Amino acid sequence: MRRFLDMVPLAVIFIDAKGIITHVNEIALEMGKHSAGNVVGLHYTELARLTGLDATASIIQLVLNKGERVSSEMFKIQGRTMLATACAVNESGTRGIPEGVVYIAQDVTDTQRLKDELDKMERLSLVGQMAASITHEIRNPMAVIRGFVQLLNERSPSEQRSYFRIVMEELDRANAIINDFLSLAQNRIVEKETSSLQSVLKDMLPLIWADANLRGQSVELDLCEEQDVLELNGKEIKQLILNLARNGLEAMDEKGVLRIETRDLEDRVQLYVSDTGNGIPPEKVERLFEPFYTTKEQGTGLGLALCLSIAERHEGRIEVQSKVGEGTTFIVTFCKSGYACWVAAE
Repeated sequence: MRRFLDMVPLAVIFIDAKGIITHVNEIALEMGKHSAGNVVGLHYTELARLTGLDATASIIQLVLNKGERVSSEMFKIQGRTMLATACAVNESGTRGIPEGVVYIAQDVTDTQRLKDELDKMERLSLVGQMAASITHEIRNPMAVIRGFVQLLNERSPSEQRSYFRIVMEELDRANAIINDFLSLAQNRIVEKETSSLQSVLKDMLPLIWADANLRGQSVELDLCEEQDVLELNGKEIKQLILNLARNGLEAMDEKGVLRIETRDLEDRVQLYVSDTGNGIPPEKVERLFEPFYTTKEQGTGLGLALCLSIAERHEGRIEVQSKVGEGTTFIVTFCKSGYACWVAAE
């Protein structure tokens, strides 16, 4: 039985009725970075203290002292998400005081990541459905209002025209937000044509350079010489590049440097957009692509959600690398035709 427990891909710890650890399998030892001689014979509370997992002691206590048959918890250790379960052991088969506890921990990092991705997809789908249902009802009256405001602007005294200009700018901003809503629709059919990421990027560079010059910032380029063609929707990819570039520019002070890089690998093409800003804390990085979540004072929280939606419609993905005080890098990856590059990328 012990040889079998040492082979299963689960962390298993046996604890007797007095709370003393009697057996630990290899996976549990690796997880805690301990040897069997240092663990067996310890009280379970002492092991919890050494590993820093106070919740571990609490679920064992519920089974050992409080009469619970099964108790579970989720915790993180060494960057992995674990599901731990403590079960009462009664060799006699009765349901009285347990004769011991078996503690089992399973690595559910990949399962949790998949669940988070599905939740994110559901949120984007909901936003897309909302956009499809209200778009025409909002855009049509806004177009009428803007037309009349523009007419009044032409007929008004010169000292009042600045007010009408502000009204039209706000209407245009609201219309841009509505367009972002539309772009988040997951079931929208996207027409693609054969193109290279580099050719689309070169079309956007004058606009990015202009934005950087206005802010007193600079742009560095490192574009690979040759790139295989991809199936792209040029308009959407331009929007993705512009959103990421402007996010980087807005994250930096004067003299900041925005770096744009492309890489042509065997099975995929990658775009790197890096800034030298203050970086993003880990707890915020996890929420960056949620609709309506923003770290800007006047942001809508739709820009990065839109970028994610565009990447997914092109069978691509976006990753974020950020260090507080050093800056942030967004990596957009597109699979080449005929390659299952996500398997290779993992």
